[in-house]
Amino acid sequence: MIITIDGVAGAGKTTLAAFMAAEYEERTSVQVVHMDDLYDGWSDPLGAALTQKLRAIARGHLDQTVVKTRSYDWSADRPGAELVIPPTHLLILEGVGSGQRSIREFAETKIWIDLEPIVGLRRVLARDGFQIEEQMLTFLEHQRMHFVEEGTRDAADFHLNGLN
Repeated sequence: MIITIDGVAGAGKTTLAAFMAAEYEERTSVQVVHMDDLYDGWSDPLGAALTQKLRAIARGHLDQTVVKTRSYDWSADRPGAELVIPPTHLLILEGVGSGQRSIREFAETKIWIDLEPIVGLRRVLARDGFQIEEQMLTFLEHQRMHFVEEGTRDAADFHLNGLN
């Protein structure tokens, strides 16, 4: 089973994914994949490379095979270590772009978390530091365009209000 958790940056997607994983781990095998690990940096975070990685991960999950991909090292601003995603019963994909059209057919449940983008921005900057403000402002525009093009919010099975 695949669950996607999407919504604006800073909405609480990682928090919800951690909570769900903890709940399910008592009964079954769970893997959480964070979109932050899959983006190719700031220049084109929601582009074709993310889509290819997501499709490979979703297909691997359905085939119950190990998927290997490259993570992103944000501190070094370059590709990072190999990310190994083992077969599990439940795969939770969380982060901006996780509910995109290219993998919806594979997702059993699609969750959207509503939050005003400016509130999310404040949360991200408080968490990750104000040194990334310029990059985050650009990311918000990528995010906005992505959600409009993908119709992500409307495709979700469940809508939640922003989480703390």
